[in-house]
Amino acid sequence: MSCRESDIIGWFDAAAESAAAQQTETLRRILVRNHAAEYLQKWLGDVDVQRLEASALESLFASSVPLASHADLEPYIRRIADGETTPLLTQEPITTLSLSSGTTEGRPKYVPFTRHSSETTLQIFKLAAAYRSRMYPTREKGRVLEFIYSSQRSKTKGGITVGTATTHVYASEEFKMKQHETKSYTCSPQEVISSGDYKQSTYCHLLLGIHYAKEVEYVTSTFAYSVVQAFRSFQEVWREICVDIRDGTLSPTRVSIPDVRRAVLEVIRPNPDLASKIEARCQDLEKRDWMGLIPELWPNAKYVYSIMTGSMQPYLSKLSHYAGNLALISADYGSTESWIGVNMEPCSPPDKVVFAVIPTFSYFEFIPLRRQSHDTDDRQSTDDFVEDNPVPLSQVKMGKEYEIVLTTFTGLYRYRLGDVVEVTGFHRNTPKLNFICRRKLILTVNIDKNTEKDLQSVVARGSQILRNTGAELVDFTSHADIGKQPGHYIIYWEIEGEGEVEERLLEECCREMDAAFVDQGYIVSRKCNSIGPLELCIVEKGTFKKIMENFIANGAALSQFKTPRCTSNPVLLRILNVRTIKKFHSTAYAS
Repeated sequence: MSCRESDIIGWFDAAAESAAAQQTETLRRILVRNHAAEYLQKWLGDVDVQRLEASALESLFASSVPLASHADLEPYIRRIADGETTPLLTQEPITTLSLSSGTTEGRPKYVPFTRHSSETTLQIFKLAAAYRSRMYPTREKGRVLEFIYSSQRSKTKGGITVGTATTHVYASEEFKMKQHETKSYTCSPQEVISSGDYKQSTYCHLLLGIHYAKEVEYVTSTFAYSVVQAFRSFQEVWREICVDIRDGTLSPTRVSIPDVRRAVLEVIRPNPDLASKIEARCQDLEKRDWMGLIPELWPNAKYVYSIMTGSMQPYLSKLSHYAGNLALISADYGSTESWIGVNMEPCSPPDKVVFAVIPTFSYFEFIPLRRQSHDTDDRQSTDDFVEDNPVPLSQVKMGKEYEIVLTTFTGLYRYRLGDVVEVTGFHRNTPKLNFICRRKLILTVNIDKNTEKDLQSVVARGSQILRNTGAELVDFTSHADIGKQPGHYIIYWEIEGEGEVEERLLEECCREMDAAFVDQGYIVSRKCNSIGPLELCIVEKGTFKKIMENFIANGAALSQFKTPRCTSNPVLLRILNVRTIKKFHSTAYAS
């Protein structure tokens, strides 16, 4: 490990050791920096936070400033978007807004983005890389095959720049500096990253990745979905890539953007030997259903690195298929609103990963949660958790579950993130968190309460039936249909090799999913028929790609895209319903 890597780990160790003091100082800095903002003036007035002792500061803040959702802050963000220049959330003007990757219904959800956002992103990149280097050392001046994408940025009517958080980071001076300073270089030039056309960028990422095949140290993207999507694409275009490698050309049908063509053609040269080797390997990989594709084509790659928790878990099976014997390392824990924690233990499998909170990035509070017993008739809460009063980072307890609350330098105050985490231990004095689920309910008709994690578990149970058929679940989403009575759940599946699955097995999948919901509200409702039988819809191949393209057409970037696990968006439902080729209804609760 280099001195620079040792230094940043040393910095984090020191911050973790004094986590409580770091948190108080972070809160003080946020409040001092933004004390004149209208939102803070409303709750704190002219209190001199600089003079307050640590405990008094935290107590005053918690008692004076209410917990907030995005809806509470949205009127201020809209005023910023409309061009109002008076200090609303922050004392310094906000000139950039991020579009949250968690938006699933097509409605823009803006989050303030400042230079602090870019700085913390680059800082966590360096810290995480230092921990990975301990276990998986990489060569100096090696290459990284990065499937990263910028989307087009736009302006609000008030002149504020809007785009995804990743797009802002890739356009920042901090990111460009990182590209020059880092010991491993991305395979693709900036023109490829910022092309605005994910298909052309993906082709170039793959082509340049093959060009630098022996130099590639690891493969990465923001989300596991993007890595899987890229290699699904490779299965379709590898012959054209081999032609371009052999001749030193760039397919005009695959890549037409002049700046991208010029940048790529400056790099590649004719290489018939490499093309022949890749061609032979791909022919062999096709026979093996592309198992072990990544180590086969990138022999010096050490691991695959991306966010693999939460909504990315359904893609791990396919990612592992492509990765063969390579390690899968889950990237760090963050959101559009703030980075939260770093993965200090890259050897941990993705389903066991925990994240150590970085106490200088934001001020963190934690709402203690207790699970309701399933025999309760109390339906007042929004899910199966009962809340206690929020506590600061220094008071969390191991083995307990919490919802995270953020106060950020970018103007979010006591902001409920909606993430449920478990404290699994501590690094020095900062907690280590295991991500449990998003708290938001996504499937509900009346008294039933099901989260994204509940749906993922149900789909996993149902899709196990496909294992011995040669078919594979590509992706899924759901919808709570209340258009007719009784309302019922619809689950949409796209299956690779659907023609090989007998209809009786798909009926069994549908029945198994219906019976797999453990929420008592759902079970009781199904038994008394106040919720109808679950419906399984099989959609055409490429349906979820169409959904992705719809999001990208509306300003999302591929590297920040998440398949919505539940939708009531009429555009998406139209895509799903028009492309449905088979329907099945559960008999799980038939009398």
